[in-house]
Amino acid sequence: MEDKTSSHETTTTQRPAGQVKKITDSDLPLVCPLPSASQWDAHPRVFLTLDQDGTVTCPYCGTTYIKEAAG
Repeated sequence: MEDKTSSHETTTTQRPAGQVKKITDSDLPLVCPLPSASQWDAHPRVFLTLDQDGTVTCPYCGTTYIKEAAG
């Protein structure tokens, strides 16, 4: 008999690996891409909300933003 077992491929959605950028209060409200970024290859502008640790990762490009402590 012929083996008719099928292998099921599992696909997972992974966020793209991006850069890490440090931001300050002057960058708030935070949007990605930042206004200083090149626009020719940019994804749609999205507003991002920092978590309790002061970090957030863009769902489009994977850039992680880290808020520096005011000093």
